[in-house]
Amino acid sequence: QVQLVESGGGLVQAGGSLRLSCAASGSIFSIDAMGWYRQAPGKQRELVATITSGGITNYADSVKGRFTISRDNEKNTVYLQMNSLKPDDTAVYYCNVRGRRVWYDRRDYWGQGTQVTVSS
Repeated sequence: QVQLVESGGGLVQAGGSLRLSCAASGSIFSIDAMGWYRQAPGKQRELVATITSGGITNYADSVKGRFTISRDNEKNTVYLQMNSLKPDDTAVYYCNVRGRRVWYDRRDYWGQGTQVTVSS
């Protein structure tokens, strides 16, 4: 089974920083992409940032210039460095891994979520 372990969430004042991490383990043939999504109360889950195994990144417009996604392919770990945090960033952040147990079966795997709260 594929397991995702998230860490790094917490409370921070506006303008502060946090770094989230997510490590994937288990029987994984390959990982195509890793990323972070978030969901605030009463809102739909939205993409925050993704990174492919080749290093191509994609960011939501709301976080461009403030957040940086990176990965360590050897460790199957993805990071999200969050700077200049705003109260609107408050949400549960979910790690996502798009990978394969076998080459022909690509699936999405999700972490349990970590709470990020930004006070004004």
